[in-house]
Amino acid sequence: MGILARLAQLIKSNINDLISRSEDPEKMLEQIVLDMNAQLIEAKTQVAASIAEEKKLQRQAEQEISRAAEWERKATLAVRAGDDELAKEGLLRKKEHDNLAQQFQQQWLKQKQGVDQLKLALKALNDKIEEAKRKKVLLIARKKRAEAQKAIQETMSGLSSASAFESFDRMASKIEHMEAEAEASAELSEQMTGDVLAKKFRELEATAGADEDLLALKRKMGVLPPEPEPPKAQPVRVQPEAAGGALDEAEQAELARALEELEAQAPIRAKS
Repeated sequence: MGILARLAQLIKSNINDLISRSEDPEKMLEQIVLDMNAQLIEAKTQVAASIAEEKKLQRQAEQEISRAAEWERKATLAVRAGDDELAKEGLLRKKEHDNLAQQFQQQWLKQKQGVDQLKLALKALNDKIEEAKRKKVLLIARKKRAEAQKAIQETMSGLSSASAFESFDRMASKIEHMEAEAEASAELSEQMTGDVLAKKFRELEATAGADEDLLALKRKMGVLPPEPEPPKAQPVRVQPEAAGGALDEAEQAELARALEELEAQAPIRAKS
């Protein structure tokens, strides 16, 4: 089983375990993302180790090629020196290094192919994790909206309860009944104490005062004509009694003062 296959299986098992243990979707999503990031770090470490192994095989293949070239150079020197036996031994050693170089080359090519696949898979896994992070934000927003809708529905369900409105109406009826009893008690008390007539006169006086104020306001605004001037009282002329004869000076002076007082009080009586 490959590294990423084992990683995917581990992430899946962790997610299933979280789903079975967690009751809060938001916390569960947060934990899933944390676990995925941790597994991604582990996968990067494994891929890095594979890359290091691929580089090592490449260096070993290059070293064997270099050694084979070196033994070929030595065989060439032996041929120039006229030592064919030494040249053959040098060529045999070159062949050994050529074989090793070929094997390392094959292993390096296979490792390189595997590393390239791992890099692509790791990039795809990283993209999936980034997508999961974005989905996590969306899922949390949907979860909060669902919770808000549930709370609203529960509130509306409580408000639509018939029992609450029935209790409200019952209390209103009870208060109206209490008000009617209080008014009846006050009316009965007035009838028994003789205050009904006094109350009617107070209401009449209050209404009369309001009517007079309204007439005065209308006259002030010009809606009604001004109040007519009261008629002036005519001075009272008292004729001397025929049978009594002429008045003396003191009686005439007293009579004059009385007439002046009557003339002074006449406008006041006319207005009242």
